[in-house]
Amino acid sequence: MFPMLVAGHWPGTPRWWLHTGDHGFWRGHSSQSPILACEVASRWLWERGAWGVRSAVALWLRLSLRPYVAWASCSEAGQFVALWLLWFLASRHDVSVTGAKYPAIKALMRPDPRLKWTVLALVLAQLLACWLVRGLAWRWLIFWAYAFGGCVNHSLTLAIHDISHNVAFGTGCAARNRWFAVFANLPMGVPYAASFKKYHIDHHRYLGGDGLDVDVPTRLEGRLFCTPARKLLWLALQPFFYALRPLCVHPKALTRMEVLNALVQLAADAAVFALWGLKPVAYLLASSLLGLGLHPISGHFVAEHYMFLQGHETYSYYGPLNCITFNVGYHVEHHDFPSIPGCNLPLVRKIAPEYYDHLPQHHSWVKVLWDFVFDDSLGPFSRVKRVCKLAEDPL
Repeated sequence: MFPMLVAGHWPGTPRWWLHTGDHGFWRGHSSQSPILACEVASRWLWERGAWGVRSAVALWLRLSLRPYVAWASCSEAGQFVALWLLWFLASRHDVSVTGAKYPAIKALMRPDPRLKWTVLALVLAQLLACWLVRGLAWRWLIFWAYAFGGCVNHSLTLAIHDISHNVAFGTGCAARNRWFAVFANLPMGVPYAASFKKYHIDHHRYLGGDGLDVDVPTRLEGRLFCTPARKLLWLALQPFFYALRPLCVHPKALTRMEVLNALVQLAADAAVFALWGLKPVAYLLASSLLGLGLHPISGHFVAEHYMFLQGHETYSYYGPLNCITFNVGYHVEHHDFPSIPGCNLPLVRKIAPEYYDHLPQHHSWVKVLWDFVFDDSLGPFSRVKRVCKLAEDPL
């Protein structure tokens, strides 16, 4: 295998290694590593504005080295392997080339006219369920929270994901999108929408960025949840890790929208409790905790960016569960074109099949969860971590 350039996870001066294709690492320097030499040279050219030469070097690296620099998995060593993020290697391929080759893709970057009606139907479905479960026994309440409410609430989180990209009302109606996300948040029982948008921008801008992308598990998670039983527990507790990890990895100041989101959510929960009692509120909370935990739909959390195959960091899933998850399975396509709503992502693959059909893909989210739990080479450490330069211009 061609050597791969990686950088140490720990902060401070980067330590460089060459990955030789097995599970060993050989320490090297720029004089010993053609990849490192090209990387240093291209960074020097980048910083000094030598645009023509820089583009040529970047193009050569993209075409020649990209298959070898995307993979990093070091579960055996008990720590992440981080890739030095090259500015010109931010994606799997140059999406500007894809867009130029297929102008029809740009036409897909428009609001989803059905999204608001789908979200309204889901919110009303959960409201009806609250009325129905008010007299149920607790065991049946938990059953329906997992079997039905978990699917609906997980689907609503993915609707909020789509809305965070302003595809409900368009980029010119940012306030409408934010408030509509708060509305979609109501059946979840806890405020979520405003905080999600704040951090999800970083996930796209700094995919795998150390200390920036809060989707990447912490070192503590990787060290603790390394056996099948512990990984099973980790999957079941995903809602808690996703809620608490940002506070530890990349804390941000509380925004006005987050406060308003919390107040609206508290008022909605209080109204449900006043109308029908405790059980409907418990049903909504259980729907969120169970649906985002050890649930078939939750397989997408692991399927999207965990390193199942060497050389591939992001995966798509084209199975039937996309019908109830706003096509979140089309994840490579989504990261290539975040402004395209989920309903149009299948068209991206149809228009430009040569960019997607040959890539490895998942066929079952349940199998993803099974493999993640019982495959010793997989775990919370099976993610790429990059050292990213913080962008100065806010989105």
